[in-house]
Amino acid sequence: MSEVTNTKPDSSFGMRHVIIFLLFLSTVTSYATRVSMSLAIVAMTKPNKYDFPVFAWEQGIRDTILSSFFWGYIVLQIPSGLLAGRFGGKMLVLVSMVLTGIVNLFTPLLATKGDWIAVCACRILMGLSQGMLYPSIHGLIGQWSPLSERSRMGTIVYSGSQLGTIIEMVVAGWLSESRWGWPSVFYVAGVTCLVFSVLWFIFGASTPGTSRWISKEEKKFIELSAGATDINQSKKMPTPWKKIWTSLPFWAILLAHCGQSLGFWTLLTEMPSYMDKVLGVAIKDNGIYSALPYAAMYILSFVFSWSADFLLNRNMLSHGATRKIFNTISFWGPAIALLGLSYIPAGHVPLAVAMLTVTVGLNGAHYVGFLISHIDLSPNFASTLMGITNGCGNIFSIMAPLSVTLVVQDETSASEWRKVFFISIAFYFLSNLFFILFFSGNVQPWNEPKPTATIEDGVKHKEKEEKQQSSDKEASGEHKF
Repeated sequence: MSEVTNTKPDSSFGMRHVIIFLLFLSTVTSYATRVSMSLAIVAMTKPNKYDFPVFAWEQGIRDTILSSFFWGYIVLQIPSGLLAGRFGGKMLVLVSMVLTGIVNLFTPLLATKGDWIAVCACRILMGLSQGMLYPSIHGLIGQWSPLSERSRMGTIVYSGSQLGTIIEMVVAGWLSESRWGWPSVFYVAGVTCLVFSVLWFIFGASTPGTSRWISKEEKKFIELSAGATDINQSKKMPTPWKKIWTSLPFWAILLAHCGQSLGFWTLLTEMPSYMDKVLGVAIKDNGIYSALPYAAMYILSFVFSWSADFLLNRNMLSHGATRKIFNTISFWGPAIALLGLSYIPAGHVPLAVAMLTVTVGLNGAHYVGFLISHIDLSPNFASTLMGITNGCGNIFSIMAPLSVTLVVQDETSASEWRKVFFISIAFYFLSNLFFILFFSGNVQPWNEPKPTATIEDGVKHKEKEEKQQSSDKEASGEHKF
């Protein structure tokens, strides 16, 4: 009993911090590769002074290219979650990043050979490879993060997506106008993925028990406080599909993920086009302006995560109440700001950027809202839950650029972009309302496997053992004495 209660926070630096930092780098790199196309596609369709290929892609083709990533991305979400839950996430993360790097390196060549169809194929393949990443990461966080550090560690890992967005929006704009041109955007992204893969291969591990670098003390601390089952035991645990799909708290996470995906990815994929077509901002400045909101989100995400851990560790709020509060900040806050943004007249660049910064910045609270809640419900099946919600959520991510194609007929009209913003506002409001009503921060009963043997089976097994022992004694002559 003394071992179980000895789970006080260990603030010393350890292997769990190395793993979390590497997972942070994986989200930085993966999101940078996603965003690279959003900005590079603007440069690929405009004349340049260095004679790099220029593609005559209209808005419909550009939106198809941007959405094609998600066609592949949603396919492997649930299978990857199951595999990560049963066998660990190390190899899945490695394969994901290696493939992403290779695809990026070949994208410029294939674009010149096969035009937009080849680029779509590259994006689909990259989506397939990155479809393995987030379910694996979620399972790894569940295995490596003690309960007292979970909000912070989850935020550190997933905030990498915003830092990757910031870096790529600034660097891609600069590279696109440099003498190396738009192809260098993909080359830099590809090499970065491969460098990360080497580091992960050396230091990465699926669980504290499989790490060769961890100390015994830290391993014991994590295993006692994380609440996850060892991988070897997880292999024998059947996935409780019926209980998952009939769980209202799970549905609350699922709908929240869908609402956030549509709202956030509308901003992420279409912001460069909005800045270019409506506000008339140059490509290089576009990257800088577009990066400001994500810088705000990156910074605020740490404020929100430390606040959440403070409230939880001081027992000021329950897990459920904390998740609901910060999820509301990340959904209804951007909805209100987006409503204001939709009525800013075209040409007011500073005001528009300020409102975009508020809209995107408040999204940082979702890291300690619904996004980490899979682990609250079920540390053992967090990878599977993440695979389901991320897969469904990214169906709505596909809808984000396609909705712009359907709704916006005049790309320079602020009033038509306003319709796109209204769709995002509606999804933000309704999905969070369901989350408030039905989410629970408690570990669900189906997290732990139930013994399949009955009491009668146990009695029969014991009688069989006693009979075997009796026959052994008879064979050796012990029964005489």
